[in-house]
Amino acid sequence: MTHHTAGTTVRVLGAGLRALLVLTLVCGLLYPLAVTGVAQALFPGKADGSEIRDASGQIVGSSLIGQRYDLPPEQGGGAPAPDLRWFQPRPSNGLGTNSVNTGYALLLSGATNRSGDNEELIRWVRDARAAVVRYNSTASYRVDPGDIPADAVTSSGSGLDPHISPAYAKLQIHRVAERNALGVAEVEHLVADHTDGRVLGFLGEPRVNVLELNTALRDLTRNG
Repeated sequence: MTHHTAGTTVRVLGAGLRALLVLTLVCGLLYPLAVTGVAQALFPGKADGSEIRDASGQIVGSSLIGQRYDLPPEQGGGAPAPDLRWFQPRPSNGLGTNSVNTGYALLLSGATNRSGDNEELIRWVRDARAAVVRYNSTASYRVDPGDIPADAVTSSGSGLDPHISPAYAKLQIHRVAERNALGVAEVEHLVADHTDGRVLGFLGEPRVNVLELNTALRDLTRNG
């Protein structure tokens, strides 16, 4: 009886080890290789991280993750000022700071989790609205606070949204044109070219990818 039990145990263990090896081979090697191969064959750009390249072919980022465009921080700390030559993304008030991408004030992807009547959130929105007016008004163009869209003064649910609304992009046109010595019509055309419509014509809202727009702006200023 003891020998029978030991033999059964050995067979069970052997079957378990064989199953482990087979499943490791199939699920840990063959399946990932197959999925990777199909993705590279059918969607190479998305499989590689939706990289954006400038006119010289240099990778400047991913179309899926927002970036900030700030001046170098001043000595003594404090939040860096935005570089007004570029279109600015949504505010990135999130969960804190990080040591990898210090220009984006997030430790993890996430929202502020503050209610609509939270005093700190209200202060953020008021400060952001005042900053939008201050930064985007020029000698020939004055921003009307009533025209400021919500995405100009609030962060997204993830805090990493790479897009802004066409309204927020248009609000920045005069400032970008002035700072880069370009014509307003020229920058308007650039924004129009980088405005994406609703998915399938009815899903979501029209949007502008800030990184793609600024990459095209940089190429334009270099060639100008």
